[in-house]
Amino acid sequence: MLRRILLTSAGAMALTGAALAADLRPPPLPVYVPPPSWTGFYAGLNAGGTWSGVKSQDTVSSVVTDNGVIPGLASTSAALATASVPLHPTAAFIGGGQLGYNYQFYNSFIAGFEADIQGTSSDFRAQGVFSQATVAPGVGLASDIASSQSTDWLGTVRGRLGFLFTPTLLIYGTGGFAYGQTNAITYITQFVTGSSTLPNAYSSAYPCFNSATPPATVQCARYSNTGTGWTAGGGLEWLFMPNWSFKVEYLYYNLGSVTYNPGALFNNTAAGALATWVNPITKASFNGNIVRVGVNYHFFSWPPVVAPVVAKY
Repeated sequence: MLRRILLTSAGAMALTGAALAADLRPPPLPVYVPPPSWTGFYAGLNAGGTWSGVKSQDTVSSVVTDNGVIPGLASTSAALATASVPLHPTAAFIGGGQLGYNYQFYNSFIAGFEADIQGTSSDFRAQGVFSQATVAPGVGLASDIASSQSTDWLGTVRGRLGFLFTPTLLIYGTGGFAYGQTNAITYITQFVTGSSTLPNAYSSAYPCFNSATPPATVQCARYSNTGTGWTAGGGLEWLFMPNWSFKVEYLYYNLGSVTYNPGALFNNTAAGALATWVNPITKASFNGNIVRVGVNYHFFSWPPVVAPVVAKY
């Protein structure tokens, strides 16, 4: 009997010790997931809206020749061919692609570069300014100026500098070089009214349209060239899953200003001799705003999950 009691007590004590040992074991260590590294190349697509920052297109005309056939005709022609034509910007679609490189330093800072190119939908904004004046008794002059402009495509090469608000959320500023296809048109029509001795001659040096016929003097010039300038802006980029990010970005661009000559405005006498010669010059500026979203694929390797190190005894 005593032997059974001792054996039972020993077994109970062994079970109790095992339970206490189990209770004293440390809890399992959490799996460590290292923060992602942003260093590496990336490429992606973007789309959004753009609108011009230009409010007007200005034409200034000066007298080149005045033979005095009708006093005041040349100066009146120059005055009526001088105007600031209002342009009402309209929003247009813009979309394209980008590629770049990020370098992460001091854990939370990102520096890099990005190049992009995108096309825009047709974005002409045309207005007309009509005016008329009496030159002499029974002789008047009417004038109309229409202007429009657009940017067909736009590219940038920019630096980027940002701060990681969280390991996967980047806030950044950006700026650099911008270039794009710029277009502008100025269309001027003038005609003398109430004069049988001084009809206007049709001038066809820079025709844009064929609707006007003599005796109107019509001049029109198309400007088209690749403009260069600068751009600046900023945005947010979110690394929402391994190797993929989503961004929202604003850019302002300025491709500079140009001047061009729509063509001389001539008035001839009834015999065909030159009576007046007026020369207009148009100034056009190209700048605007872009708001867009984009998706990037990053070519870096996502850091592997690190399992906890457990000591073995």
